[in-house]
Amino acid sequence: MNMTGALRRVLVRPPAGLDRWREYGWRAEPDARRIASEHEAFRRELETAGAEIVVADPIDGNPDAVYVYDPAIVAERGAVLLRPGKEGRRGEVDAIAGDLEHAGVSVVARLEPPALAEGGDTLWLDERTLLVGIGYRTNAAGAEALARALPEVDVLTFDLPHHHGPGEVLHLMSLISPLDADLALVHLPLMPTRLVELLRERGIDLVEVPDEEFDSMGCNVLALAPRVALALEGNPETRWRMAAAGVEVRTYEGDDLSRKGGGGPTCLTRPLLREG
Repeated sequence: MNMTGALRRVLVRPPAGLDRWREYGWRAEPDARRIASEHEAFRRELETAGAEIVVADPIDGNPDAVYVYDPAIVAERGAVLLRPGKEGRRGEVDAIAGDLEHAGVSVVARLEPPALAEGGDTLWLDERTLLVGIGYRTNAAGAEALARALPEVDVLTFDLPHHHGPGEVLHLMSLISPLDADLALVHLPLMPTRLVELLRERGIDLVEVPDEEFDSMGCNVLALAPRVALALEGNPETRWRMAAAGVEVRTYEGDDLSRKGGGGPTCLTRPLLREG
């Protein structure tokens, strides 16, 4: 699975369980009508880009379930069910297992204790290289389990910074979003040094997110195709820098859908098929 080929099929899950927003660490209470409207508009953006949308059932009692990227990853040989480090999200795994089966995606493995891993801590550098961030949501046992589940893949691990601690999620993909095979959006101050060196060794150019746009999810964008990105409205400097690097930037409104829950366009999707 690559992360920048033209998106052709993608799984999404509508928001639900909003009354538990405090328990799940959302920044503010989402408005049920607005978040539903924003999610519908977000799906239309994906459809406009040429993707088939697979809509999974909502999960009552879990507002985080809208961020469907985290409970599983999809490789060339099939899906691997993960085991989220955030305990309240572990029920999503059984749900996405059924969703994947219904969508015709085979499940090839499932992580078991003591392994922990969330999709936001994984990134396909290419079809045979999976990057895994080790932090408060993904542990070394999780990375080792992924390596066993995907023996044909090189699994490379990187320690994530403490930043604001375990109460505020910092995934690997909070720091980097691929834009093309040779271009990535990054927030350099928090990037693992070994990862920066690897990107440069691979000839990947970097578009830097400024400090003042990091907390507003400037670094979380979704590649719809090579050098075509979907980003949360706002973050004008980051958008300008991407455009200067030859990236077409499309935006969506996500005050309730993304900002309040802390999940951007990548978090809201589980890509099932990309071209190229």
